[in-house]
Amino acid sequence: MSEEKSKSESPVVIKKYANRRLYNTQTSSYVTLDHLAAMVKDGTDFEVQDARTGDDITRSVLTQIIFEEEAKGQSLLPIKFLRQLIRFYGDSLQSFVPGYLDMSMEGFTKNQGAMRDRIAEALGDGNQMVENLTRQNLAMFENAMSMFTPFAMGGTAKPKSEPSKKPATSEVDTLKQEMEAMRKQLAELAKK
Repeated sequence: MSEEKSKSESPVVIKKYANRRLYNTQTSSYVTLDHLAAMVKDGTDFEVQDARTGDDITRSVLTQIIFEEEAKGQSLLPIKFLRQLIRFYGDSLQSFVPGYLDMSMEGFTKNQGAMRDRIAEALGDGNQMVENLTRQNLAMFENAMSMFTPFAMGGTAKPKSEPSKKPATSEVDTLKQEMEAMRKQLAELAKK
């Protein structure tokens, strides 16, 4: 891919001038933060240098891109995460955070690729897959609603002793177990 290609080549140099304009030295054209964001998404490696001093300011420009994306309403970073990140500044563990975040994001990226592959593989018959997912979601929703509202409005709910018309499948049982585990986790978090 282009990311592998960019690793073997030297990074594209972007010069940032005092008037805040960014100049791509490879294409001999001015670029915007949106252009740089697209370059990141394409896997193009670049380095941003202060045009006057030659200092590497890539980190601050990448942070600015993240800030701009967050300001557009594309909230990717949860508030809790941002607060925890701020707490690490000046902390004795500050030097370990960048390496940990790099490893975590690398692992997430690898898992993301595998997840995309599984979804593409599963969607070989897309309509059937969507129909099955819809059925599973409805069954899970009905099950969740019956757990939270044992007696529906107007007394139309079936007593628990009455057998269900649909036989319980292993998928539904698995979903029940997962929901129970999540309920327990929420209860534990509420205690804290």
